[in-house]
Amino acid sequence: MRMAWSDDEARAAVERWGHGPGRNEDLALRVYSSRLIGAEPSLVLHGGGNTSVKTTLPDDLGEPTAVLCVKGSGWDLGDIEPQGLPAVRLATLAALRQRESLSDEDMVNAARVRLLDASAPNPSVETLLHAFLPHRFIDHSHADAILALVDQPGAEALAREVFGDRLAVVPYVMPGFALAKLAAQTYEAHPQCEGLLLLQHGLFTFGETARESYERHVVAVSRAEEAIARRGAKVSVSTSPRAEVDWAALAPVLRGRLGEGQRRYLLHLRRSPRIRAFVDDPRLSELATRGPITPDHVIRTKPWPLVLDAGRAADEAAAEPIEAALSDFRQRYRDYVQRQIERSGTAKTPLDPDPRVILVPGLGLVAAGADAKAAEVAADLYEHTIEVIGHAEAVGRYQALPEADLFDMEYWSLEQAKLGKRTPPPLQGRVVYVSGAASGIGAATARAFAAEGAALYLVDRDGEDLAEVAASLRAAHEVVDLRDREAVEASVRRAVERFGGLDGIVSNAGTAPQAPIDRCPPELLQDSLAINLLAHQWLAASATAVLRAQGTGGFLLFNASKAAFNPGAGFGPYAIAKAALVALMKQYAIEGGDAGIRSNAINADRIRTGLLDAADVEARAQARGLSADAYFRSNLLRREVTAADVAQAFVALAKAESTTGAVLTVDGGNIAAAPR
Repeated sequence: MRMAWSDDEARAAVERWGHGPGRNEDLALRVYSSRLIGAEPSLVLHGGGNTSVKTTLPDDLGEPTAVLCVKGSGWDLGDIEPQGLPAVRLATLAALRQRESLSDEDMVNAARVRLLDASAPNPSVETLLHAFLPHRFIDHSHADAILALVDQPGAEALAREVFGDRLAVVPYVMPGFALAKLAAQTYEAHPQCEGLLLLQHGLFTFGETARESYERHVVAVSRAEEAIARRGAKVSVSTSPRAEVDWAALAPVLRGRLGEGQRRYLLHLRRSPRIRAFVDDPRLSELATRGPITPDHVIRTKPWPLVLDAGRAADEAAAEPIEAALSDFRQRYRDYVQRQIERSGTAKTPLDPDPRVILVPGLGLVAAGADAKAAEVAADLYEHTIEVIGHAEAVGRYQALPEADLFDMEYWSLEQAKLGKRTPPPLQGRVVYVSGAASGIGAATARAFAAEGAALYLVDRDGEDLAEVAASLRAAHEVVDLRDREAVEASVRRAVERFGGLDGIVSNAGTAPQAPIDRCPPELLQDSLAINLLAHQWLAASATAVLRAQGTGGFLLFNASKAAFNPGAGFGPYAIAKAALVALMKQYAIEGGDAGIRSNAINADRIRTGLLDAADVEARAQARGLSADAYFRSNLLRREVTAADVAQAFVALAKAESTTGAVLTVDGGNIAAAPR
């Protein structure tokens, strides 16, 4: 492992973080070296690991006070700030070691009541371990190379062989008061050691300075990597590679069967040579179901993954084998929970029984999450799991904890608290494809669905503006000419590959060509029909195929126009296509109802977008004896209707589970354009 410490960067860190109330050089260097650890994925991932420093800071009376600054809950080492290391009064915290026992609730409370700042985040669940050790700086990670050595039946002997007396070995104990006391006792029995190896858990190193503790960490991990290399760990290649699985065909079928009709997930696919070798390995089922590389992962990956043999390409869309595999997984999970509840004698509310990681021979690693981030976190964790299992098998035999220990960690209230208990946004877990999303109504609609928690796939032919909108929403996007049927179908496929499926579309893209209908150039009419009608058909047809494969219903939303009901002179090429679009919407309502697919349209009018340029607006306003601003307010409500109003109407229709075949007007009131 590369030693990343830089004296110049350390000095810059002191200048940046070492001054001001509640700060000093120790804390600044603690932030700096924490970030060095957090920047290395082979050490920690997604909030894993923790660090601390023992220093002196003034209390609220200005009195110098010995404190432990330790990573706070919710912070990630990769971007931690000083406020992410809450200061806890050290003297009475360390004195807790005299207790015979301390419940988890009392442990959390003990740290909170000793905070210098009552508004600070909860200190790490391993705060007492940091407090009971005497060292100024302490670093803790779940380094891949370390886990490959400590996840072994003979881990203690292997540790002595690799590290000698530089690291002392601590048997597995669940984090908390008991582990903190055991770690301190282990250090005191080996006072010459530079750190602790926690079996099935990870690595602690310590030192008098931030640099010393960090460098000891890097040296320990490097030694582990060298030991693995000496034993010949390498990426293996399956001698019998499996037939390629079509992810776009498999994904919606799998996604639709997850959740038992009650929960929605987004799917995230990972592929690499190492992942593919692992999932194609004939020993996959036996290796993958031994358990996680560290119990900290279990809340995000479940105790084991689902191994799903999707079969040959022709069978990928068959739902029955997927349903059977999921049913078996859920039953196994429920049996495990029941056994452990009976063992522990404690009342626990079972968590959902769905897998978070699905391993598919011939494809790769699929992760499921309530949102895109949760899915990516699970994928990251299991990708490193594959790495560790491979290295552990090269060294000896990979061994995870017994299921009782996994259960205790999975259902530990302090671990579950890491996931948060906030009420999810209404459309969390839903995937929405929005066309014409670069500006106007499309961009407003994208923002409205993002605010409701939806995952977005945005398309437009204007790449620059589309990229700007997508970046602001952290949305997936693609430049597509919607007149091109093949391009539209390919973009829907890519949306499915990105998220695992679709839940709805907002078919919004359009133009407003003008010409007297009897003198309309054929190419102008053809182009209007292509973008204002056929493009909607290509998108709706592709989306409907996905929705039917999922079997969980969904919505098709179309941006029609008042011109469909109240055409104007010179707008024939536009009005004809929009009238046909309303008919198309109704046809999908008729034919999609059996699959729970709802089809509706918005009839909007006089919205400030790029559909009409300023000259067109001025001309239309003058024809009515109005100013441009008054033109936009010339409706029954005497108020201007905005793109955001239309966007909210699209969201309302997306949520309207019992509405289909409807046209919703968003125009401030125009009786001439009211559907009838």
